[in-house]
Amino acid sequence: MNWDLLLDPLFRLPFITGLGLAIGLPVLGLYLRMRGEWLAVLGVAQLAALGALAASVFALPGLLGAVTAGVGAVIAKRLGRGGGMGAYVLMLLIGWSLAVLLLANHPAIEHVGQGLFDGQLYFAGGGHALATAVLITLGGALLHRHGQRLLLARVHPVLATACAQTRWAHWGFDLLVGISIGVGILSLGVMAAFALTWVPAWAVFDRAQSWRQAQRQVVLIGGLGYALAFALALVADQPFGPVCVVGVLGVGLVSRWVLARR
Repeated sequence: MNWDLLLDPLFRLPFITGLGLAIGLPVLGLYLRMRGEWLAVLGVAQLAALGALAASVFALPGLLGAVTAGVGAVIAKRLGRGGGMGAYVLMLLIGWSLAVLLLANHPAIEHVGQGLFDGQLYFAGGGHALATAVLITLGGALLHRHGQRLLLARVHPVLATACAQTRWAHWGFDLLVGISIGVGILSLGVMAAFALTWVPAWAVFDRAQSWRQAQRQVVLIGGLGYALAFALALVADQPFGPVCVVGVLGVGLVSRWVLARR
């Protein structure tokens, strides 16, 4: 193990980029859990991965393809008047099957597919960092302004549908999810992005004493699990994605056990 890598300036920008996603994705996951749409991340992530692969075939930036596909997925879901969890299952199946076929017929982009599943955080550059910073800024502003409306829609759905501002809040949140997942999978990998979105929310959703407390707890779980995984994968020379999933799962399980004993 090479512990000196933790202090290497080469990995500072990737670490900060991933940390921003590890803080932001768990908060989105908490809202998705509240809305009963936890499978959204995996479904949209598979379509975003397909978009990244398709963009690589045409020599376009993978980030552009992933974000475009992620946004297209949530827009199609909204225009299709919901569909519930079934819509996300369809996204998952379509995205996975077409992505595998694309890789089978275009071996030149195999390295892109490998990065999407293993995670390519150590190669994150300025574009990924800028996209993450913009997402955190705009996403934080959107949730600060419309978070209560999203909660109201869950508690009083009939009242919420009568409010135009609440409908726009749902559109804004769904677009935020699509863009965030598109950015997240390119840096963290598909399953690592899913784990950071789902595990913290699962660990605290029925344990926290308030919504604000739940938000703080998911950020802590995501950030801690990510930091541990980053360090371990780097010094042990392991693929980041699987290590991140294990790290977040470990911190999430311990947190859920501790919260249950309070």
